[in-house]
Amino acid sequence: MAHPNAPSASVTCSALSFQWPDGTTVFDELSLTIGRGRTGLVGTNGAGKSTLLRLLAGQLSPSRGSVTVGGSLAYLPQNITLDTTLRVDQALGIAERRAALRAIEAGDVSVEHFETVGDDWDVEERALATLGSLGLGDIELDRTVGQLSGGETVLLRLAALLLERPDVLLLDEPTNNLDLFARRRLYEAVDSWRSGVLVVVSHDRDLLERVDRIAELRSGSVSWYGGGWSAYQEALAVQQEAAERMLRAAEADVRRQKRELEETQIKLARRERAGKKLDAQRRAPRIVAGERKRAGQESAGKLRGLHEERLNEARKRREEAAEAVREDAEIRVSLPHTAVPAGRTVLSLAGLRPRFGALREADLHVHGPERIALVGRNGAGKTTLLRTLTGELEPLSGEARVSVPLRFLPQRLDVLDDGLSVMENVARTAPGVADNHIRAQLARFLFRGARAEQPAGTLSGGERFRAALAAVMLAEPAPQLLMLDEPTNNLDLASVRQLTSALASYRGALLIASHDLPFLESVGITRWLFLGDELRESTAEEVRELLEAPKAGVGKEAGKEGA
Repeated sequence: MAHPNAPSASVTCSALSFQWPDGTTVFDELSLTIGRGRTGLVGTNGAGKSTLLRLLAGQLSPSRGSVTVGGSLAYLPQNITLDTTLRVDQALGIAERRAALRAIEAGDVSVEHFETVGDDWDVEERALATLGSLGLGDIELDRTVGQLSGGETVLLRLAALLLERPDVLLLDEPTNNLDLFARRRLYEAVDSWRSGVLVVVSHDRDLLERVDRIAELRSGSVSWYGGGWSAYQEALAVQQEAAERMLRAAEADVRRQKRELEETQIKLARRERAGKKLDAQRRAPRIVAGERKRAGQESAGKLRGLHEERLNEARKRREEAAEAVREDAEIRVSLPHTAVPAGRTVLSLAGLRPRFGALREADLHVHGPERIALVGRNGAGKTTLLRTLTGELEPLSGEARVSVPLRFLPQRLDVLDDGLSVMENVARTAPGVADNHIRAQLARFLFRGARAEQPAGTLSGGERFRAALAAVMLAEPAPQLLMLDEPTNNLDLASVRQLTSALASYRGALLIASHDLPFLESVGITRWLFLGDELRESTAEEVRELLEAPKAGVGKEAGKEGA
C-alpha cells in the first residue's frame, strides 16, 4: 500500500504552535516525530487530535513552528462529503485513466492517452481489488456515489486514498458510521499496512488493538506507549497507581508541614509571652528589652518563614501529584419522572414503511422501560426509521404512534443553539423549571459553575455531547421514550463511560441505533432488532453474526437518508 522505495516516510513537528482565531491555544511548542508503522493517536475530546491531523495534512497552518512530511500524504477526515452525482471511478480518481485505456483498446493511439495511463495499465484491476478488500466488491465503477450509504462513502474515500499508495496515511475516526462487516474490512486494511506511516485517531478499541504504538495527546504534549490498546491501558493503570501513591504521600506531607507550622507558631507565641514576662520581672532597660524583642522577632520570623516555605513546597508537590492523577468523573443524575410502568405501551408501529431504506413494512410494540437496540447494515435505514418515529419524516405507508413524551438525540447534535449557553439550551427544553434546579442538574452532567454559562458553540466534542444529552434528558415534560442515533460516534472512551453512567439513571424506554456492540451491551439492552427488509427480533449473538456476514445487497436501493 506504500511505495517500497520510500525510506524517508515520516512526519515531524518542530516547535509547533497553533491558536484558534479567538485566541484559544491548542499547541504550544509541540515537537514530535512519527516514524514507520501504525500509530494510534488517542486523547480526551478537545485534546486536539483532529486539529493535529489537519495540521499534519496541511489543512491548517501553524501559528509558529513547522510540519515536515517525508513522502506523499493522504488524509481521511471525520466528515466525508462527496458529490452525489460523481461516478465511483471519478470518486476514486481513476476516471481519466479508465477513459484513456478504453480509447487505446478501441484503437486510438493518441499520445495523450498513453501519457494519461503512464505505467498504470492495471489501474482498473487495482481499483476493483481495493474495493473488494474493503467489502465494496458489488459496487460497479460506473455507479453514482449518490446510491451509496454513509458507511460505503467512507470506505470508498478510503479506497481512493489507498489507490494513491501514500507514504503517510492519516485516518480520523474512520469506523464512525460503519457497520460491523465494514469495520472488519477496515481492520483488515490496517492489519495489512506493512510500510510507511499510518496514523489513526479513533475511540474504537478493536481498531486500536491493531496499532504498533499508542501516542496519547494530553495537555498539549504527546506520551508514547508501545503496543495496542490493551498494552496502553495496562501501562496507564501502573502509572495511575504510582500517581495516586505520590498524591497520598504529598497530601500527608502537606498535613505534616501544616502541623509543624502550627506547632512552631504556638512555640513562638509562648516564647514571646515568656520574654515579655521576664523583662517585666527584671525591669530591664527599655533599649535592652527592645533589642531583645527585635532579635526574638527576627529569629521567629526566620523560623516561621522556613516552615511556611516548606508548606508551600509541599502544596506545590501535591498540585503536581494531583495533575498526574486522571479524573474520570461520571454523570450521576436522578431522573425519577422518566419512569414508565412495565405494562404501559410506549410505541406502536402498524404497517410502517419509511421513505428511505430497505425496510418494506414493520409492526412493533414497545412496552414499559424496555431497552431496545436497533442495528443493521450501512444503508438499511436506521436513521430514517428514527426520524420517521419522531414525525420528522412522513412514512410512505402505515403509521407510528408514540404514547409518551419523546426526545430524540440525533447524530448531528443539532438540538443545541450554538449562540446560547449550556444553561440557556437546557432551560429552553425545560420551560418553567427553576434556574437553580437546572444548575444543580447540570453540575451532575459535569457542567459546574461558570462552565454552565459557556456558549454551546465553543464546546469540545465531548462537552457538546454532554450538553445535548442534558438538554434531552432534563427536558420537560420528562421524556419517557429516549431515542439515540449513533451516540458514541466521535466520543472518546471516557465520554462513552459518562454516557453509560447517565443512561443507568434513566428509567424510561430506550431505543438506540448503533454499530457499537460493546456499548449496547454495557447499557443493558433487553431487546435486539435487526433492520433489513424487515424488522427482525434477534439475540445479541445473532446480530453479531448477521453484521459480520458478507453483504447481500443491503443498501443498493437505500437512499442517502438511510445511512
